[in-house]
Amino acid sequence: MSRPSGTSLPRRLARRDPSGKDVKRPIDESTMKNMILTETENLLRSEEDFLSSLSQINTVVLSRLLQVTDVPDPSGNDYLTLMKLLNERFHGVWDVTAGCFQTLKESPGRLAGDIQDLYLLTEEARLLQAYRGYVSAFTDFLVMKGFEKSAKRSSSYWKENRKLLLQLIGEQSETPVHVLLQRVLMEPFRNHVQQYSLLLSRLTPLKDVSLADSIAAFERLQTFISQALDEASQTKLLWSSMSSKLVVALCTPDRRLQEDSKNTAVTVTPGRYDRVLLFNDLLVFLQRNDPHICDLQTVWVDTTTRQKSELSSHLLRIVTPEEELFLSMREQQHQVLWSWKMNQLIRQRVEGARDFPLWGKAGESSDPPTSRLSKYSYRGEGRFKNAVYEGDMSWGKPHGKGTLKWPNGSNHVGDFKYGQEDGFGICLIPDASGDRYDCYKSHWRNGAMHGYGICEYADESVYKGYFKDGMRHGFGVLEKRESTTTSWKYTGNWERDQRSGYGVWESSDNSERHIGMWQENQRHGLGIVLLNTGACYQGVFNANKLVGPGVLITEDNSMYEGEFTEECLLSGKGKLTFANGFTLVGTFSKTAQSGLQTHGVLSTVGGFQDEILKKKFQFGAGSFPVEERWQAIIEQFQKFLESGCKRDTEESFLGFHVKSSKKMQKSQEYLFCQRDNKKDSGQIEDIMKELRLESESLHSYLEKVFNTSHHPLKKMVKLLVVVFQATYSGLGANLHLLSMAQEEIKYYAKKLWELFRALLAMSAEKSGRAVYGGRDDDEMSEDLNPYTTILPTILPRFHPDLFMLYMLYRQQEDALYWQGIVRLGHLTDTKLLEFLDVQKQLWPLKDVKLTANQRYSIVRHKCFQSAIECLQKIISTVDPKEKLEIILKTYQEIEKTVSQVLSKDYKLPMDDLLPLLIYVVSRAGIQHLGAEIHFIQDLMDPSNRGGMNDFLLTALESCYEHIQKEEVRLFK
Repeated sequence: MSRPSGTSLPRRLARRDPSGKDVKRPIDESTMKNMILTETENLLRSEEDFLSSLSQINTVVLSRLLQVTDVPDPSGNDYLTLMKLLNERFHGVWDVTAGCFQTLKESPGRLAGDIQDLYLLTEEARLLQAYRGYVSAFTDFLVMKGFEKSAKRSSSYWKENRKLLLQLIGEQSETPVHVLLQRVLMEPFRNHVQQYSLLLSRLTPLKDVSLADSIAAFERLQTFISQALDEASQTKLLWSSMSSKLVVALCTPDRRLQEDSKNTAVTVTPGRYDRVLLFNDLLVFLQRNDPHICDLQTVWVDTTTRQKSELSSHLLRIVTPEEELFLSMREQQHQVLWSWKMNQLIRQRVEGARDFPLWGKAGESSDPPTSRLSKYSYRGEGRFKNAVYEGDMSWGKPHGKGTLKWPNGSNHVGDFKYGQEDGFGICLIPDASGDRYDCYKSHWRNGAMHGYGICEYADESVYKGYFKDGMRHGFGVLEKRESTTTSWKYTGNWERDQRSGYGVWESSDNSERHIGMWQENQRHGLGIVLLNTGACYQGVFNANKLVGPGVLITEDNSMYEGEFTEECLLSGKGKLTFANGFTLVGTFSKTAQSGLQTHGVLSTVGGFQDEILKKKFQFGAGSFPVEERWQAIIEQFQKFLESGCKRDTEESFLGFHVKSSKKMQKSQEYLFCQRDNKKDSGQIEDIMKELRLESESLHSYLEKVFNTSHHPLKKMVKLLVVVFQATYSGLGANLHLLSMAQEEIKYYAKKLWELFRALLAMSAEKSGRAVYGGRDDDEMSEDLNPYTTILPTILPRFHPDLFMLYMLYRQQEDALYWQGIVRLGHLTDTKLLEFLDVQKQLWPLKDVKLTANQRYSIVRHKCFQSAIECLQKIISTVDPKEKLEIILKTYQEIEKTVSQVLSKDYKLPMDDLLPLLIYVVSRAGIQHLGAEIHFIQDLMDPSNRGGMNDFLLTALESCYEHIQKEEVRLFK
């Protein structure tokens, strides 16, 4: 093979100045072109010689190697695959060299104009990649002793062609055939890469161009080849010295030995291992012939470990997912060497590629990331035994996003923290049959479910609620729907995975609802039972059985107060009040065979009003303190506040993955709490500046909050609506539960107001402003309170079910009132005004326009139209405050009409107001007026009591009662 000449060219172009520095001499253009043409010719001859060598190697060596490796190997090693890869990479170098040679041959003079057109520069990336691939394939075949196998299988052929092999490397020696084959397939390539580097070095002074990067690239390639060959040789020697058992367990084509504790004094603690091997992908501890293998992806090296004793002055702590080991060395340089190599190899393993060159430049290093994507199969005892973890790890522990999978089909996908499930996660656990799964979608803390979660069990029941230490704890809803006729649902409190505390149970099997106290999954304590027949009773339960006295109201409104059997049958002393007011006091017994039997005294005398009140007997009044019913829901938000509204507790409270929800991030602008980044804080401060502590401003703000789907306050209200409907809708639509329902609504408003003010205070404190904008608490409470701020916002969500209870409670009165409305509606305006004893001077008839055939005596629904239309708006809002304003506006419209009739301002006295108001009410035709009045009375702002609004509401109620009585008097 010819060698390029002209190595003295750089000296001819330089001289030294008096200071000793090299100074470029000017070269004329013609001389420079001639020099470049000379180098081009040298390169052309070198490429031609190299291609000729490749052709001979392919014919004499590669073709034969492919033939002999085609024979199956008894050891099981697939030499044919490795040989095919080597052949493919060999031809890859051949092809790129041939292409470059052809380009150079077709236009050898073009390079004289521009060195940048040299293919070593234009095809640099392809050349480097081709050589790297070839060297990797060559060393893989070398490590697996492919050349030795090939030499033995075709020894006669190699003897015949030995001279030709020696010619290809330009030597005469007694080299063994397998070594000769290695040299033939490697030395021409190494020499040719060296020629490339020399050529670029000679071209550098000829033009004002920078070839430093390209020269460095080919120098790195040379370094890479040397390092790869050294690693392969050491690894092959290792496999030759080890037992066949270890070779089978560890030997792979691409695995390379990096360090061996046999070469340095390394002691392993605990001392059950006698040798340590460091590979490019594994750290192996040997105990005789038993290897303990650690993938470098799951190895962490701690160099900060202090010395344990004088004998072990230099330590490395090795952390793996299931154990920690210590490597001790007597020499500090050995510790530095092992630490540096391990960290570089770990980094390369994590990145999925070796460095180029394999160990970089001297002094260069980069530590591996502490947190990294890893895969590990647990073998030791513990919760993760036999599980495979794939995901983020830090210092040997799952930390970040990851997946755990067990052989039985169980798996967990979610967030981990320091080796335990922590954050949002989804867990699947198969049942005994293996065909169905329990699916847990929940938040986790310290390896157990903690916070809000949704669990879909294998038996098709579903739990939605809170967990603590892996058990259902706090508020939750457990429901099972097997069919339209068979289903059950529990809504209430849980303690350590059992129904305990206040809760509501409904079952379709016996069509009943139980409202009350629970203990260890059984009804225990005071309870209310509602049946779909309309019957309901209240009593005390012990271990699911009724004990002691109770109250039963039957579907025909008979009421029993006394003792019951465990099966809720009348038994013992009691009092039975019939729907007609008769009472029976005595001893009762009831069986399925003989029916109800009694011995007692029957009374046919009773106060009508007392019996009406008894029929409207209110269950649960004073028996279930409203503060304790749904405290588990409120506690979640209080804990959220106490935590400073941090993101981790926010996720647990809200019940979904905040970090993955852009909608949640956007909605946080309405949450006056601490945030982790400045951007969020800025948004909150801007909104706080816009907020004024006035009723209108707060009401508008709260409307935003309760309509933002992922706001924590909206979450709390949503849960309160769930429990309200579970209690008072369907079977719970019972007039005997009205007091319970309305006191719950008022309590909700009170607690939400307290929590909202706490949010405001927290935000104001963090922003350094006055807590309430400079207003003291007493002044604030006069016009800003639960009734003026919270109640108007939340009532629309509860109103349908709540108002149904009011309608049922006032059903009899409203029915009688409506009969009066219908009868009074038949009267003309003049007849009605006369019947109501309205002074004729106040009749607004002169403004009524009549047709030619009409007269005042036949006119209907023409008087006080503005007041009537105003009063009819009372059903268009659910806010008690707005309803009171409508009543006030109605009064003002009546007074305005009268003033127009009298042509002067006129303040209506009570004697004049009441009949006119009765007229307006009768013509307005509000069907459930009694329920509306009762609703306003219960939920109005207490500050309105005793004022004008309260006076007009009392007047309206008097009209309501008067219409009932007038209906009787008018049509006797």
